[in-house]
Amino acid sequence: MMPLIKTMRQYHVGVAAEAFAAGMFAQAGCDVLVQYGANQPLYDLMITRGGRGIHVSVKGSQDGGWGLMQNYKRGRTYHETADAWVEMHRSQDILYCLVQFQGVALGECPRIYLATVLEIASRHKEARGGHGETILWENRCYKKGIAMGCTDMIPVEWRFSQERLSQFLPAPSV
Repeated sequence: MMPLIKTMRQYHVGVAAEAFAAGMFAQAGCDVLVQYGANQPLYDLMITRGGRGIHVSVKGSQDGGWGLMQNYKRGRTYHETADAWVEMHRSQDILYCLVQFQGVALGECPRIYLATVLEIASRHKEARGGHGETILWENRCYKKGIAMGCTDMIPVEWRFSQERLSQFLPAPSV
């Protein structure tokens, strides 16, 4: 058995996440266009299939969570933070591709999820027993504090699959 990857630098997490995401979309029959240049705003990939396209923002993690909303928190409740994050995305139709490397051995594929801005915001508001959170956790059980006993999990329906992708880009008829 290969050893688990424990400490990729954040740069490597981002590069690996984007590469795995591009590969998954290509395997699903999509054309994949990569936005040129590091740290481009709002989206990383443009995927097309059957004459339709969508922008994709790829977020990688190796610690079980994706910090998507921390920069919007200052002076806001968790629910207001999620609303501000949604508002920032209002002009773009963006699909999020969440790539998780935690517990993934070198040579194995990470777990990958697809979610809309509104789905993610809803999960953030439901987190910690409805108190809200700025981090989207793949699977976290709170052992203390206001959310003690609550478990936050990514919905199974978000797993990358042909069916899930078809909700955003229908597969072309053959």
